[in-house]
Formats: sequence, structure tokens, C-alpha cells
Amino acid sequence: MNALAGFGIWAQRNRWIWAAIGVLLLWLVLSVVTNRFSLSSLSGVILSASFLTVVGIGQMFVVTTGRGNIDLSVASVITLSAFVALLTVKGQDANLAIGVVAAILLGLAVGALNSLLVVGLGIPAIIATLATGYVLATATLLSNKAIPGFAVSPALKELATGRVSGVPIMAIIAVIGVTAASFVLRRTVFGQLLSAVGQNRAAARLAGIRNGPVIASAFIISSVLASLDGLLLGAYIGGAFLEMGQPYLLQSIASVVLGGTLIFGGSATALGTLFASILLILIVTTMQIVGLPPGAQDIVQGIVVIFVLALAGRQALARRASADLADADKETTDVQAAPARPK
Repeated sequence: MNALAGFGIWAQRNRWIWAAIGVLLLWLVLSVVTNRFSLSSLSGVILSASFLTVVGIGQMFVVTTGRGNIDLSVASVITLSAFVALLTVKGQDANLAIGVVAAILLGLAVGALNSLLVVGLGIPAIIATLATGYVLATATLLSNKAIPGFAVSPALKELATGRVSGVPIMAIIAVIGVTAASFVLRRTVFGQLLSAVGQNRAAARLAGIRNGPVIASAFIISSVLASLDGLLLGAYIGGAFLEMGQPYLLQSIASVVLGGTLIFGGSATALGTLFASILLILIVTTMQIVGLPPGAQDIVQGIVVIFVLALAGRQALARRASADLADADKETTDVQAAPARPK
């Protein structure tokens, strides 16, 4: 086996490597073309990517449950959470704990609602979470009328914009989140149950796994992380505005799939979500350097998402076909090896 074949086998088990290579190549290209990209400029990109990583991790748990599950309510959760933070914290560190609790409760409530619609009522996740997003958008409009001002808690501002030895605090938070998610996926019972449900719900059910609670937990995790992300994002921009979470809708899905998580579920990589988030922010930065208008940037991002989803879908179908073929071959071998019954 040559080195290239060995790398291919290793890359199949570590799909995050492709997003990491994309980050390296695009950063090198930008450094050569612009003559002003450096480690300090990459640090700014990583800061922006950290917010995407947090919501992307939650989206990753939902996608891992399989059957094309996607949480389309994350954008509305981010926006509403930023408004709720302004209403509860009121720019004072003394109220910060109240704001954090409010953000967590918001995420739990939205996650529970999505779980009820998807698991309890059997509504497809895309439709259910889209409807939830519309409801939250109305709540955001009501919150917007009640906002007294745009004061931000100094401690929360420091978390969102501060640095430790030149490293953004948000980047540290994102890395901690990725590490925790990786541990959950690979080292805990819940992670094993999540993968089993995503791979084959019928088989998981026959194995005694209760699919409903596992899927519901994924939606709750997604909403809670999106809500906490909105809390920090509001502090980063110094306030809140309508549809501030909208860019994270497509980007959170793209970061998950581009990072190596299978769109049909059953296998996820948190590290890949981190690298893919950085890559997507680099792509947006490139478009801004080129001078593309915002509308054109949205079109390009949409094309990237469609391309990635189509490629991931074909790869997943190919893997599933190979698995089905292997199962068929095994059944044929078992039948041939079975002893003939006496007549």
C-alpha cells in the first residue's frame, strides 16, 4: 500500500482533514494575493468563525440523528436571544446571571417545542423548525418594541471581544465546545446512541434504544447553544437587530456538512465543524476583498451549500449502497454455508 492510498483510508476516518486543508490553502492564497494577510488577520477570522462554530456544533447534533434532520430555527433563536439579553441584563454585570439563565431557558423552551413537533407529532424537522422560526420572529418583533436601549454588560462584552495573550476568548470558548462535543460523541453512551439512531432507527429500536428521547435531546442541545451564541453575538456587535442571526442559517448547515458530518446522519465530527466554520468565514472575507455586493455573496454561499450538500448526499448514498451490497453478500454466503436439511 503506497502513501497516497494510506492517506485516503486515513482521511475517510478523519473527514475533518479536507476542511483543514481548505483553510490552509485559501489562507495562503489570500496572503499571497493581498500581501496583508498574516496570523493577526487570521485571528480576526477565527474570532468571527467562533460564533459560527458554537451554533454549528448544535446543528451537528441534529444532523447526526439522520433522515435529513436540520434545525432551521437557529437563526431566529440567535436573534431573539440577543433581544432577551438586552431586556434582562440591561447593561449591568449584576444582571448577567439572569441573562444567562434567560438564554438557557429560551433554548430549552424552543428545543422542547421542536422536539414535540418532530418526535411527538411526527412533523418533518425542516417544516417543524421553520414554523418555529416564524413564531420566534414574531416574538422578536414584540421584543424590539420593548427595548429601552442598547447597553451591553462589560463582562459579557469582554467575553465576546476580549483576548488572552492575543487569542480571542471566543475562540477559546469555541475550542472548549468542540472538545466537549467530541468527547460526548466518542466517549459517552449518549454519543453512541446518537450514532446508532442516525445510522438506522429501526435497528436501534430493535436493540432497545428509545429513539424519541435521543432525537429530542439533539434538538434541545441545538437550541440551547444557538441561544447562548445569540447572547454572546449581541455583546460582540453591541446590541441587537432584526434578522441578525439570518447569516448563520445556511452557514451552520454548511459548516456541519463541509466539516465531514454525514448529511444522512450516523457519523459526526466536531473538529471538522470548527475547520469548516473558519473556511466559510474565509470565503466570505475573500468575497468582500473582491468587492462582491451582499446579494452576490448570498448567491455564492448558497451555491457552496448546494454543492456541498449534493456531494455529501452522493457520498452517503454510495456508502449506503456499499453497505447494502455487503449485507446481501453476507446473507448469500450464510445461505450457501447452511447445511442441507434431510428430506
